[in-house]
Amino acid sequence: MKQIRVLVACEESGRVTAAFRKLGVEAYSCDLLDTSGDHPEWHIKGDVIPLLQQHWDMIVAFPPCTYMSKAGARWMYKDHILQQDRLEKARAAKNFFDLFYNANCDHIAIENPTPLKIVGLPAATQVIQPYHFGDPYTKRTNLWLKGLPQLYYTDDVDPIASWLPSNCTGWKKGQKSQKGIAHTAKEASKTFQGIANAMALQWTMYLLTL
Repeated sequence: MKQIRVLVACEESGRVTAAFRKLGVEAYSCDLLDTSGDHPEWHIKGDVIPLLQQHWDMIVAFPPCTYMSKAGARWMYKDHILQQDRLEKARAAKNFFDLFYNANCDHIAIENPTPLKIVGLPAATQVIQPYHFGDPYTKRTNLWLKGLPQLYYTDDVDPIASWLPSNCTGWKKGQKSQKGIAHTAKEASKTFQGIANAMALQWTMYLLTL
């Protein structure tokens, strides 16, 4: 197999990196935090921006979504008034997103939840759910793809619960939030194993055909 180098940006868990490594791909995760995965030797702790100057056959990025996500609409529009400080943080997050979107690489995938329209992200290429890939939960996930095919579903199952709490719906009902399975930001941000496996296998196989 020809050698393929993959940068998995903003990944603390190492889950996507490990899925690529199992296929013999030279993949590295990068994050400001130490990895919680089993292979710290595959993890680069530090600023990802200098790494974008290196040659990569593929970049898979998970940039922070806190200030861009539609789930944070009630903080962006407090009492129906646009919060300028929140908007500035969202613009900074978009600038970071754009570093990956415009990176000098032929094959790019960026993952994020549905963004607020005011942020101005480009239209997503594909929307997927964990239950399309064998994990029985709902968590709407957008993919922005350049030079890569859309993922095809590998194991469509019935969802049993939402992975994330639904603050928006809960507040409409006078509740603090609706329950979700994930209770911490770290849990919420981890890529589901089924999606990680699909990314690694399908996109590696695609690169091998070129």
